[in-house]
Amino acid sequence: MSGLDNMKSQILDEAAHSAEVNIAQAKAKAEEILDAARAEAAAQVEKISDKAERDAVNYAQRVASSCEMQRKQMLLRAKQDVIANVLNKAYNRILALDAEAYFDMIRRMLDEFVLGESGVIYFSARDLGRMPAGFEAEIQGAAAKKGGALSLAKESKEMEGGFILVYGGIEENCTIKALFDAKRDELSDKVHGLLF
Repeated sequence: MSGLDNMKSQILDEAAHSAEVNIAQAKAKAEEILDAARAEAAAQVEKISDKAERDAVNYAQRVASSCEMQRKQMLLRAKQDVIANVLNKAYNRILALDAEAYFDMIRRMLDEFVLGESGVIYFSARDLGRMPAGFEAEIQGAAAKKGGALSLAKESKEMEGGFILVYGGIEENCTIKALFDAKRDELSDKVHGLLF
């Protein structure tokens, strides 16, 4: 072998050795990068998994809360329906009272609502037709007790029960419906207390 061949061989050996060292370093660096990437990926997976778990718990809580709110709303609607039904039945029972019981109630209403002024009292056609004998005098007596005077209107007003007082052009609605409407909240509370 000549000197040139020795030199070539030595350069090739050194280049091969240098290449092996560079390849080993590159493999080590690549392994290092892969290990870091695996660690980062594992950390990201853990982070994503924790977030997904928290999100699932939050979603389940929101769903449970929403279901509970819907249950409470349905229960409230059901209670309101029951109360409205009870009040409606009570209203209809008052309207269906026999004449004697009905006009006893009207007498008590007169004592409460008649004013010490001159006025006119109106009834429904049904009540005018079933009014007991002498009831007009009782109306006048109730007004006189308060220092007023009431005359019974011969024409009827459109209503289901109760009466309407008119003093100086101003109507005071004393119909059973108006009284129920005015006391609806109070009556609803009483029915709620009795039933629930």
